[in-house]
Amino acid sequence: MFLHEAVPVGLSPSEAIAAVHAQGGLVGVAHPFDRFRGSVGRGEAAALEEVAGQVDWIEAWNARLLLGDGNARAAELAARVGKPGVAVSDAHTTLEVGIASTILKSPGADPSTPDGLRAALAGPLELVTGRASRLVRLVTPAAKVVQRARGRGRVHTAVAAR
Repeated sequence: MFLHEAVPVGLSPSEAIAAVHAQGGLVGVAHPFDRFRGSVGRGEAAALEEVAGQVDWIEAWNARLLLGDGNARAAELAARVGKPGVAVSDAHTTLEVGIASTILKSPGADPSTPDGLRAALAGPLELVTGRASRLVRLVTPAAKVVQRARGRGRVHTAVAAR
């Protein structure tokens, strides 16, 4: 968050985190133990432990994670390394917006700035831990197929730079 320039592709996780912090930005670890979506080290304990101490927060609750103990493991990791654990909807459709969230309760902290968000994350947090419905989760893969068929796939960095 709060970047002014793109972070170069191909950096190691530690190098990418350092590049974000060099710009005054913040970085977190998304769904660290999701079996179906990648994250730092794809749930590999050593890789996550190395990176976890360098980030500004860890996603401790992801509303789209429906199977397994990934959210509990992520919350344990955040507590173990002393980083704030946040809850997110990870919304891929409008039906999922707001299912889970993090309420910042630090009076006077302005989360619209890097320092303000750091301060707010260090203060008391309230995690709203809802879950996306399985039916809504089925919409995402179908939408991806439709978008690819229409020629609207993901824009890759090499393409965007042209």
